[in-house]
Amino acid sequence: MLTRAQQRKKRDGNSRKNNFYGDKSPSQIREEFKSFIIDKQHPCLAAQSVFHNESYELFVLEQLGSKSAALQMSKHIKSFIENKDQMNGRFVSLICCFKNPQDLSEMQFESLLWQQLQFLNAIDECSWDETVSDNPEDSKFSFSFDGTAFYVVGLQANSSRLSRQFNYPTLVFNLHTQFEALREKGNYSKMRDGIRARDTQLQGFVNPMMEDHGVSSEAKQYSGREVDESWKCPFLNQNSK
Repeated sequence: MLTRAQQRKKRDGNSRKNNFYGDKSPSQIREEFKSFIIDKQHPCLAAQSVFHNESYELFVLEQLGSKSAALQMSKHIKSFIENKDQMNGRFVSLICCFKNPQDLSEMQFESLLWQQLQFLNAIDECSWDETVSDNPEDSKFSFSFDGTAFYVVGLQANSSRLSRQFNYPTLVFNLHTQFEALREKGNYSKMRDGIRARDTQLQGFVNPMMEDHGVSSEAKQYSGREVDESWKCPFLNQNSK
């Protein structure tokens, strides 16, 4: 049983945590994320490009892993797809930051990430992007919404990867076609090697989950948690024909 002093310390700590996360405006969170990518020299060159060119859309939502967030995200993703060609830059991204929940373990975050994508899939009115697989165990898998394939990057405060340690649970949607365009131009390997070198400089060793699309399922990469061969993705395309 906690003493009064311990109870007060815990209460005060929770209060400070709630104030740190809950009282910030969307614009403040947006600036924090921009700073996280640019000021701290984030290893992902594509992310750096997105923010230098301001070729992104960032929205702040309330609860990761919720149906209400899925409804909001569906509108943002559809609008993003419609407007992507008007955005300046070789890379464009849609970023969804969530105020809650906080202080997640890697497994908790991973579970909520896939729950959120599952809720999105449940309200998707379009068929899966035919250029990629809807089977998360397939090496050609990419998440699809509104008929468009995305490579999803998850970030959260307690990630084991330093490059993914952002204060708020965050999902970044990157167009799959951007990476295919790099391959066609012969620039993919150069960018990939540059990112891995920068990530190794930051972390001390390369992310063991990072592999090229088509080598193994990118589903393993979404949460940032290191998983082994026994890991099974909890996602199932509910709109499979």
